[in-house]
This record gives sequence, structure tokens and C-alpha cells, in this order.
Amino acid sequence: MGSELQPGRQHQASGLVDVLDRVLDKGLVVAGDIKVSLAEVELLTIRIRLIVCSIDKAQEIGLDWWRYDHYLAPGKQRLEVEKAQLQQQVRMLERKVESLTRRTPSAKRKAAARSNGT
Repeated sequence: MGSELQPGRQHQASGLVDVLDRVLDKGLVVAGDIKVSLAEVELLTIRIRLIVCSIDKAQEIGLDWWRYDHYLAPGKQRLEVEKAQLQQQVRMLERKVESLTRRTPSAKRKAAARSNGT
């Protein structure tokens, strides 16, 4: 009798996997409101919106807010600081290159004079 129950459990598990796969593929939205009132005076309203789907599906429908939230992606602020530092270094290097290219004609004349002298 124990062996008769095993196939049913396996079918139930595969059914759960199928349901979970479908939910992650298509998505599931649960919405609801909770209101707390006292003597017909609303004291508190809680709005609940729950979306369950895969990350790929969320990005496909434009729900990739976690990438830009500073609390969920604290590394982004660090990246912005590093980007600003790198931009400053690039500007400094560009100024150095510019100053060196201004000196280049005199350096070329000196090099030409040396090569003509030998």
C-alpha cells in the first residue's frame, strides 16, 4: 500500500513545480487593502501590492527598480563616486597631454638639430 502512495506524491510535486514555473514565467499579482477604523473614522490604511515573477519577466515588463534604489543597491553610490574620480583623472591627464603637445615643436627642433649635427 505504501508503494501506491509514492506515484501520487511524485505527481503532486511535479504539479507544484509546474505551477511555480508558470507563476514565475507569467507572473502573479496580488493586491489588497487593509483599513482600520474606529467609530467610522479611518485610522490606518495599508495598501498591499505583491508581484511574484522571475527577474527576467520583471525586467521585461519594466519592473527593475531595484537596480536604481540606493537602499537596495548601495554599491551604486560608490560607483558614482569612483566615476567622478576617474573623470577628474581623465581631465588632469588631458591637460598634461595638451601641455606636452604645446612643447612638442621645440622638442622637435632640438631633435632635428641633434640629428643634423651628427
